[in-house]
Amino acid sequence: MRAILFSLILLGLPAAAEVYTYIDAEGNRVFTDRPHGGNAERLQLPPTNGIGAPQPSAPAVVQAATTLPQSYQLLRILVPQPDATVQNGSSGELIVTATSEPGLLPGHSYQLLLDGQAATAPSRSPVFPLTNLDRGTHQLAVEILDAQGRTLERTPSQPVHILRTSLEQKRQIKPCAKEDYGNRPECPLKDKPEEESSILPFF
Repeated sequence: MRAILFSLILLGLPAAAEVYTYIDAEGNRVFTDRPHGGNAERLQLPPTNGIGAPQPSAPAVVQAATTLPQSYQLLRILVPQPDATVQNGSSGELIVTATSEPGLLPGHSYQLLLDGQAATAPSRSPVFPLTNLDRGTHQLAVEILDAQGRTLERTPSQPVHILRTSLEQKRQIKPCAKEDYGNRPECPLKDKPEEESSILPFF
């Protein structure tokens, strides 16, 4: 019982307090933190194993996650097929269509390259109409650009062959009549035959 009482007294005292004990007039042992006359005995206490107050920790450094631009798993030209031959009369028209997976992300745009040069302005539309292409073989490619105009993705260049009917071929298909000269590109006025005069020369 005394051991328990002694423990409780120690718990109630400050960690750095001195403990004294003495026998009172009634023969009871008393523990106190003050000397009691000349008959109080100072106790030698073992070091306490109390837990000190926690030291303030350094503020946690929160690293902002770097948001990496999402990549595209697929970017390709749907129309025309690689190495396709396009016959479209004399207009030289061609419609190029591309697709990407995932779809175009916010702030990004498509751009068509024709023979290595930008053929259209950056656009959110994957459809690119072209007109008046020269006959022959051309190289097509499509890029995805970010908001700063930097290339994020690009398809490999693929050839397309443009066939245009020449003016001579059109003239052979439909020969020029008198009223066609000056009205059809393949029937210029300079090629119009001279009209025969109905007036006989006077001798």
